[in-house]
Amino acid sequence: MKTMTLDELARVSGVSVATVDRVLNERGGVSPRTTKKVLQAAREAGLKRILPEEHRQPWQIEVMLSGNDSFFFKQLASDFATVATALGYRRIVLHRTFIPESRPDKLAAHIIASSQRCDGLIVFAHEHPAIYDALSVCKRRGVPVVTLVTDLPGAERLCHVGINQLQAGRTAGLMMGNFLKREGEVIMVSGRFEYSAHQQRIQGFRDVLHERFPHLVLKEALAGQESRNTISKLLEKQLVQSKTVVGVYNTGLGNTQVSEALARHRLTDSCILITHELYATTRALFAKGTLALTLDQNTRRHAQLSVDMLLRYLEKGVVPAAQDGKVKFMLYTAENYH
Repeated sequence: MKTMTLDELARVSGVSVATVDRVLNERGGVSPRTTKKVLQAAREAGLKRILPEEHRQPWQIEVMLSGNDSFFFKQLASDFATVATALGYRRIVLHRTFIPESRPDKLAAHIIASSQRCDGLIVFAHEHPAIYDALSVCKRRGVPVVTLVTDLPGAERLCHVGINQLQAGRTAGLMMGNFLKREGEVIMVSGRFEYSAHQQRIQGFRDVLHERFPHLVLKEALAGQESRNTISKLLEKQLVQSKTVVGVYNTGLGNTQVSEALARHRLTDSCILITHELYATTRALFAKGTLALTLDQNTRRHAQLSVDMLLRYLEKGVVPAAQDGKVKFMLYTAENYH
């Protein structure tokens, strides 16, 4: 039988000759996933040499999150750290990176660079050609990617972890309609219009109000653009123009600014406010009687599911089903937020 050369083994394994050399001579610096692939190829080819034990280095996982200052992403980052700590540094090394949502080009470049040094990626991103291209690069390199919160239909990813955003919007609309028996205007405050999560929340909310609550007049959504100052200005202008506001639905950050605007117009007691996430601000609004309902995405569940599915794939080759990444959102009122 012809002796296999390092060049041939590298070609069969789909890696460089230098990587094969590092694996066979135990020089380190190679991920467990790649090490396993090279050694498996060497065994199947009957390579005539003593093969090393598979390396038991910790998996290198990077989480890429939004760089905005919303509670959700700060808490999500903290929850990922908690999950990684529970698993232990011998099994996983977790890296966290924050990139502005307004810089998809920067995020795409970072994804491509990280796919050269990490075993798996967990990414929050919005639909953009550069992001799709970057995920395709990860696929070609054999680096699995889990997408978070906002799904990327058709992208080269292992799975998506998140709530059903359309369903969340519809639930908010249903609760708003049930709370409001009198006629009046309802204002929607949205994050960035171009982001599918906000689009779906607004669509779901609007659809339910149109279908089931014709006594409520729905104003055009205000484009808050994830800017507290913009939200404050737009809402102030809308409240001045509208004389019969009975409800406000906020899909993103800016709950402090929304509550302050309602207070200035003496609408705190008569206006139903519905928003997202349970955190210090929404708890304070519940305590003051300002907030009627918040829909929480359960950040800890996002972090746990993402890491669990990525590790199952890296260690056992288990490909998750689409429903495995679904997270159930939770409803909180003044009666159960404690």
